[in-house]
Amino acid sequence: MSAGRPTRPPNSSWGQPLRLVLRLVVMGIGLGVITGTSLKLLAPRLAQGAGDAAEPKPELAKSGKGLSQGSFEPRTELTALSQRWGQLAAVHKELTASGFLLVLDDGRYAQLQPDLPLPAASSIKTPILLAGLEDLDSGKLGWNDPLALTKELVGGGAGWMASRPVGTRFPFFEAATEMIRVSDNSATNLLIKKLGGKTVLNERFIAMNLPSTAVNNWLPDLNGTNTTSSRDLARAIALVDTGESLSPRARDLFREIMGKSRTNTLIPLGLLQGLGKDAADPDSELLSFGITTYNKTGDIGIAYSDAALIQLPTGQRAVAAFMVKGPFNDPRSTDLIRAMAGEVAKTLVGRK
Repeated sequence: MSAGRPTRPPNSSWGQPLRLVLRLVVMGIGLGVITGTSLKLLAPRLAQGAGDAAEPKPELAKSGKGLSQGSFEPRTELTALSQRWGQLAAVHKELTASGFLLVLDDGRYAQLQPDLPLPAASSIKTPILLAGLEDLDSGKLGWNDPLALTKELVGGGAGWMASRPVGTRFPFFEAATEMIRVSDNSATNLLIKKLGGKTVLNERFIAMNLPSTAVNNWLPDLNGTNTTSSRDLARAIALVDTGESLSPRARDLFREIMGKSRTNTLIPLGLLQGLGKDAADPDSELLSFGITTYNKTGDIGIAYSDAALIQLPTGQRAVAAFMVKGPFNDPRSTDLIRAMAGEVAKTLVGRK
């Protein structure tokens, strides 16, 4: 052995690797303990963060950038529009007028005696449709459930179902559709009966916060005993469009049925005239302005009404309702409704 070279201890080739392995094991255990403890402490915050990410931000909902569908919440009065309605109505001392408008997205509104109960005529068919679709939604009735025509349910005036023999059975969907499409009075009476009768239906209207809405007589109710208000009519439509009442599927059915209404000579024509146009088919002409309406009218000679969901060019949605009571078949009643609707178009849309 050469002089000056150090002598290795026995088994030195195994000692260092073993010490290294032991150090790695100890370090691994230590890191595992630290990591586990840290995750345990952070878990509640991580869970909270995930929940926050899943929830829409309240400020987004308020700004319209989230999932908000609007609400029936009047916030800022369009004072000039309310005053203009009052001026239009004041010209006709023999007429009693009521009106209400609400932009669901931002709360702008206008009003003229909005809570005054007036003869509902066929406009009461809108809240009746809402009640029927609520029962469809909840499973209390089916789309094809048969409704039997009895003698007491045969209603004169509008519609064709009265011409069918007593005992004829109509599916729910047909009665609901014809009640709006051609304002069939017998179809309406079938639904009133199916939904539990007048008393039960009136209790439901109260629960919907429609305090002026009541069915006191079978349709056509030419004496005007059935009542509602312009605010109630607007709210009945808003309950659907804001998602407060119906599921998305039932809401689509509501819009589909309301879209089949044949009479468009009140709010739709009034909106169009307010934009400086006139047409035999107001609905089609309004499309060129980016406006779509879903409306239901009422007419018993002594009272006229119309209520509508209005899709605006901005993408916002408004609900509007007008009611006028006056001398029998007085053309000033319908002219006044069109004039009030025209002021809505001037205010919310302007001239093209």
